[in-house]
Amino acid sequence: MKIAWLSAAVAASVVAAAAQTPVIPPDAAFEVASVKQNRSGGAIAGLRRIPGGRFEATNIQLSSLISFAYQLEPFELVSGPGWLEGDRWDVLAKIAGDPPPVPPGTADVMAMATRALLADRFKLVLRRETREASVYQLVRANRDGSLGKGLQRSATDCLAIQRAADAAAKGGPPAPDPNTPERLVCGLRIRVGRIQLGGRPITALLNALSVITGRRVVDRTGLEGDWQFDITFNPPAPPPGVDLPPPDPDAASLFTVLQEQLGLRLEPARMPMPVMVIDRVERPVED
Repeated sequence: MKIAWLSAAVAASVVAAAAQTPVIPPDAAFEVASVKQNRSGGAIAGLRRIPGGRFEATNIQLSSLISFAYQLEPFELVSGPGWLEGDRWDVLAKIAGDPPPVPPGTADVMAMATRALLADRFKLVLRRETREASVYQLVRANRDGSLGKGLQRSATDCLAIQRAADAAAKGGPPAPDPNTPERLVCGLRIRVGRIQLGGRPITALLNALSVITGRRVVDRTGLEGDWQFDITFNPPAPPPGVDLPPPDPDAASLFTVLQEQLGLRLEPARMPMPVMVIDRVERPVED
């Protein structure tokens, strides 16, 4: 289970790397940490940073903790014992100082400290490897290469807007924000059952599609430049314990919306992809 629920050419052969423990900077380690197994049987899990350098994971699967530490999607972590998904854990930890928050998907000192915790308490050893995997190729749906009416080239200079915003942050004149809660001009915005893209290349969409579909998505559209669209769809079922509004019964699936509105299609394929393989892991001695 992923707590935050919301490409280029790949190698042609499987090459295994030597097993290794993570290399952690001296300052990227928790000063104190408590690890206990959660036997409550609850379905809701959580992971959060708390001001003051504190870190808390509640009722979390070890696979999700590893995914946080190494910034992985569930399909990027392979192997491991059955209890990796079955057991739940509570972790309370404190790091020196008060590290500032970082953008989602970015590994920071808190994630690096979690790697050290996993190596120390769970004896975790990982290795990088390339394996044949099920993926989706994002391709043009129409034989003539035409696109759907919902996918338009962006005429907005988002780089200029970003430069103005950066200058304003350094004391320059205020920079107007072109985005509104309902209209996105520049950037990528993902909500449950809705994706908005503005002034960005199609490749900016790949990670979002990977999270939603549970497979790596590779760009094969051949589309260059910046694009814009706003689509709504019936999202897949959330993980157990995640409370979301009921889906719109009239909304189409993501696969249908991509094809009918954008003229794009997710095509199943198999190809070598990078993964993290668990070589060793042990249940910790609880505090």
